Amino acid sequence: MWHKINLFMAWFFIPLTLEMGWVAAIGRVVLELLGVTTREGDIPGRIVGALLLFGAVYLVLHFRGSLPPEGNPEGRGFRFGQRLVLAGNLLSGLFIIFQLTFPLVESYNVHLVLDGFTNAFGYWAMAFWVVGFSFLYQSSLPKK
Repeated sequence: MWHKINLFMAWFFIPLTLEMGWVAAIGRVVLELLGVTTREGDIPGRIVGALLLFGAVYLVLHFRGSLPPEGNPEGRGFRFGQRLVLAGNLLSGLFIIFQLTFPLVESYNVHLVLDGFTNAFGYWAMAFWVVGFSFLYQSSLPKK
């Protein structure tokens, strides 16, 4: 069961990490349509965009029944692939938390260092997802 949650969170974090600005812009448009005045890149727009993305991923899961790659829990590399996807999810989560809380950091130097680290987390998360998804796909292949 945990591996399905892990893949769901990966499919939620992937577009959120790669297209954070677009997700925030869509959230801001929705808020503006509802009559709420927001600034570009503001936290409420990011949260509303993330909630919309979460709903979209859930709808895909609901209508499709699963999210790719499904993998085979008894296959070779399944556990390792799940661990890599989990590592990518954790790094992406740290990246997103920083993006939501960066206005709270008052020191410019601390902000600069955290920004560099969390940007690196985003790149590392993508690498973990790519390799993890590869192992999950390979676990579902027939043994030769």
